[in-house]
Amino acid sequence: MTTKLSVNVNKLATLRNSRGKNNPDVVRLSLEIIRFGAEGITVHPRPDERHIRKTDVYELKRAINVELNVEGYPSEDFLKMVTEVRAAQCTLVPDPPHVLTSNAGWRVTENIELLSSVAKTLKSHGVRSSVFVDPETTSQVEYQILREAGIDRVELYTEKYAETFADSKLALEPVIESYREAALWAREAGLGVNAGHDLNTENLPSLLTAIPWIDEVSIGHALICDALIWGLELTIKNYLAAIQKGVRAASAKRQTPPAVC
Repeated sequence: MTTKLSVNVNKLATLRNSRGKNNPDVVRLSLEIIRFGAEGITVHPRPDERHIRKTDVYELKRAINVELNVEGYPSEDFLKMVTEVRAAQCTLVPDPPHVLTSNAGWRVTENIELLSSVAKTLKSHGVRSSVFVDPETTSQVEYQILREAGIDRVELYTEKYAETFADSKLALEPVIESYREAALWAREAGLGVNAGHDLNTENLPSLLTAIPWIDEVSIGHALICDALIWGLELTIKNYLAAIQKGVRAASAKRQTPPAVC
């Protein structure tokens, strides 16, 4: 099993919107990103459309031949859009409209009725559901609760891991172990595992060495920043190489995925 790279193109839309026209063309660049090797496109449309617009979501779905992952808070309007375009995956995040970026996982027990209802709606339209969770605050039993509610995957919120990796004064091993434990709990509950937030070519290999059964990583900000230096094609290849480096290291350590329940 190889972890897929899904590229979040929100930052391309931010740049486009700053001039009010269609440069850069988000759809055209998404097609280039796919041509360079990415296996998915991620978007996170917000109510104020400050980057990705609803029209982008529909246009991307028509244009691309890889999985479209649509992130967002499950409002009525958001779910209408996701089910109409029949996105491959919908990642549910608990962020209100005013926040700058997704910065917390769901409080699962408090919101399980909402998440269960949304999962049923998505499943009836053939859309895979994923729930954004914080490994530090999500208990083992909550992963089982999510699976019983009909959720297909969780996305591990990796900001704490990325910050610890970047700070040489902090001990990385305990944090990696906490993420691995969370991913084990999710896998044992029968959930797929995604990961995202502040991942880059430097910290990806270590994460995937510890958790080689991650199905997908969703990366936007760091990847687009790197593309300003390396160019888009080389950047995609470097991210794919970082993924493969982690997978190979896991194989060398015989760090095999646990069986799915």
